[in-house]
Amino acid sequence: MAYRLSAEGRPSQRVVATPSSFRRRVAAVGDFLRDHQRAIRNMQWVIVVVYVALLVIPAAMPLPDSSASVFNNLTIAAQFAFWGIWWPFVLVSIPLFGRAWCGLFCPEGALTEWASRRGRGGAIPRWLRWGGWPFVAFSLTTIYGQLVSVYQYPWAVAAVLGGSTIAAIVVGWLYGRNKRVWCKYLCPVNGVFNLLAKLAPWHYGVDAAAWRAPVRRTESVNCAPLLPLRTMQGASDCHMCGRCSDYRGAITLTPRSPESEIVDIAHGSGWQTALIVLGLMGLAVGAFLWSASPWYVTIKQAVAAWLVNRDIYWPLAQNAPWFILTHYPQANDSFSWLDGTIILLFIGGAALVVGGSVFLGLWLADRILPALNRPQAGEAAKAAPRSPFAGVHKLAQGLIPAAGIGVFLGLSATTLTLLHNEGVSTGWANPVRFTLLVLAIGWSLRFQWRLAGQRTRQPVRRAAAVGAVGAGLLPFCWAWVLLFVLW
Repeated sequence: MAYRLSAEGRPSQRVVATPSSFRRRVAAVGDFLRDHQRAIRNMQWVIVVVYVALLVIPAAMPLPDSSASVFNNLTIAAQFAFWGIWWPFVLVSIPLFGRAWCGLFCPEGALTEWASRRGRGGAIPRWLRWGGWPFVAFSLTTIYGQLVSVYQYPWAVAAVLGGSTIAAIVVGWLYGRNKRVWCKYLCPVNGVFNLLAKLAPWHYGVDAAAWRAPVRRTESVNCAPLLPLRTMQGASDCHMCGRCSDYRGAITLTPRSPESEIVDIAHGSGWQTALIVLGLMGLAVGAFLWSASPWYVTIKQAVAAWLVNRDIYWPLAQNAPWFILTHYPQANDSFSWLDGTIILLFIGGAALVVGGSVFLGLWLADRILPALNRPQAGEAAKAAPRSPFAGVHKLAQGLIPAAGIGVFLGLSATTLTLLHNEGVSTGWANPVRFTLLVLAIGWSLRFQWRLAGQRTRQPVRRAAAVGAVGAGLLPFCWAWVLLFVLW
């Protein structure tokens, strides 16, 4: 047994169970982070320096020749750092550790908070708090990155990542005071991290009774991502920085089931469903597939022939600047206006076909199941009036594992390409890829079974709903077979 001290220092009558040794160690990690904020900030500035160097120095160097490698060319080394290691494994870290990347390591987060600490501290405008920004920012960044070949060229990296960093600093200077307004609303990967963090086996849990208990005056906590600490649920928005650990004796870093947030707390929204279904499982798939697809070549050749037959030549010109379309004639790599148009059409078509199939599966599953009861707590309880697609939004949350593994498979393809170019054998890659894909799809279908079980106990209806979602996932799975096996 353990007693909590009252405001006068006497043991109160409320008795709490003694935590297990494992829980104590987990809580101690949160306290450690709280007590070493200065060291964390110093580490963040080291990361900022490395990040800026990887952005700026390669952009100032000539393009590497065919003999360049990770070991003798900084541009290739930076390419491998960003797209071979950094982003793929940041994605992996989120479902493992929550958004610790955001709170402890992210250079943009550190810079926007630094700018906010010294900026004008303006009120956050209504347009900036629009709920569609995570989907829109992710979509625009993904599409633009493909048009300028962000995985291949340092100037494109400087435009995409450097532009995002400058915007983060400007937003930090304009709005908030010592906050991360950019991270909360406009960061292109905020929505993705928000979704993946729901799978994390840790979160900062809030003891409501302890919060209400009288305590001595305590110093306030600066929650940079603007969370309401008293009512905080789940890990989706928390940056895991540790600043609030043991605040008022009520907030503790706590282990949990990786399924608890999706099943018991998260109810989703229209924009989150759009990000999962159309963004991560549709648009991102098209972005990864187009460059390897023979369909892209066939469509482009057919359209080019149609244009030539009608004496329309301007779409075939390769005169767009590098920051609009890929333009590196010294490397024999330049996009025409037709290239850019067909890329957009391909990515959009993939979003409609793959994402549309996934959404149709979710919609059919929702029709098969009884009506979803109105939640009594959590994010959807605040919604009024209730969306007719509330059941679809809840089921879409269960697809987060599949959506996340798709983005990882696409990004890690760059990792494997770079390793292959360095002479590393990659024959093991496809078995690992499809093992991960099968595990993620299986986990998503398990989520569908559990979520269906909240609406009916009839096994036939539950199985039919899961089957509908599984059928909707077939084009998504087939896309990876095309990319890694057939093409």
